[in-house]
Amino acid sequence: MNTHFRTLGPREAQLVLTLSEQGRHTITAAEAIELLGSKGSARNVIQGLVQKGWLTRLVGGRYLFLPPERGPENLGENNALALASAVVETSYVGWWAAAAFHGLTTQKPSTIAVAVLRQRPTREIEGTAIRFVKVARRKFYGYQDFEIFGRTVRLSTAAKTIVDCVDRPDLCGGPSELARIVFGGASQVDSAALVEDALRMQSTALVQRLGFLTDLVRWKLDDALRARLRAAIPPSARSYFGRAERRDGDVGYVHDWGIFVHASRRDLLADVPQIISVAA
Repeated sequence: MNTHFRTLGPREAQLVLTLSEQGRHTITAAEAIELLGSKGSARNVIQGLVQKGWLTRLVGGRYLFLPPERGPENLGENNALALASAVVETSYVGWWAAAAFHGLTTQKPSTIAVAVLRQRPTREIEGTAIRFVKVARRKFYGYQDFEIFGRTVRLSTAAKTIVDCVDRPDLCGGPSELARIVFGGASQVDSAALVEDALRMQSTALVQRLGFLTDLVRWKLDDALRARLRAAIPPSARSYFGRAERRDGDVGYVHDWGIFVHASRRDLLADVPQIISVAA
């Protein structure tokens, strides 16, 4: 069996020791130059550490550090959420991947969506496809750090994950998967936190979709919270949810929320087994 062990030269050991002592998870090329005092030396050290499995190249001169406690073998980084979270400093993992992490769904996406303030191209790192989604600054909130397999990963909270998914159903598997995610939140997410996060987004269509979906999956919002959502919808506001065109059997217009739903209850609840039996 051909095993590749992670070795270190003197200058490489200096950088690894510094990163370990500082508890660092990432490093940039500029920071390596500052630590080692030479651009040429830093370039060679970084290249060597990448080849030997001490660093994983992320993007634009930014690297993920694989510390000594990861073991002597060059196995790379297999924590997909940690990779996605580390690429851009000001970012958070959200939507479908966050929903799976919080247990809101059993489905896991093949591509991890990461919220950023400046658009970046989709990348594949260590076999993980990472899509960067530019969001408005007013929507960039509701995240925190979680420890996942020894890594600190920044993800949206469970409440904000639901709100982000309602805002962008295309990033969480579509309407039926979104209904499953909202249903998953009914038993574990504080209703007041959900409504607060939803209103902070300043999106009428989002509030309309959220109101309809909470009713659909029987998430019982108290009268005060329901009234806050209703008050955020102008009387003349209309929005659409589901397919582009309407078909026979679709829910149609929902007066309570001013929304046209182009999907059937059965299709929307296909992944919500507790409700599907009476969805027809």
